[in-house]
Amino acid sequence: MPPASKPIGRSKPQARAKISNKFGLLPDVDGRSLIMRRYKDILAQLVVDIGGDPSEAQTIIARRACTIAVWCEQAEASMANGNGIDIGEFTTATNALRRLLSDLGLERRAKNVTPDVRGYMELRAAEKAAGVAR
Repeated sequence: MPPASKPIGRSKPQARAKISNKFGLLPDVDGRSLIMRRYKDILAQLVVDIGGDPSEAQTIIARRACTIAVWCEQAEASMANGNGIDIGEFTTATNALRRLLSDLGLERRAKNVTPDVRGYMELRAAEKAAGVAR
């Protein structure tokens, strides 16, 4: 007898890596450290900035941007505390961060919220029909 075939569309769900689950932490990293909390804060804000539902490629770019952003912040803090920094490394990191953020398309622009004439008239008519006074 031939082996039983699996029904189409009913395969066993694939296990996901911990890192894939909702922007999980890196393996063997304590997520409670100050640096990791800052990393997660930046990542969360980047996700919001790109619309809240990033593709896998956007997620990868955002994670790398977070790493560089945290590194740059640490270098800045070191400098502010009177320590020297390697300006070449810092400039290279800053430029890489700018390119990654540019790839994500993080050019925030003011959104035009002014309704067109038709939309405004429809809104007013709906308000009038509902008995809403201005």
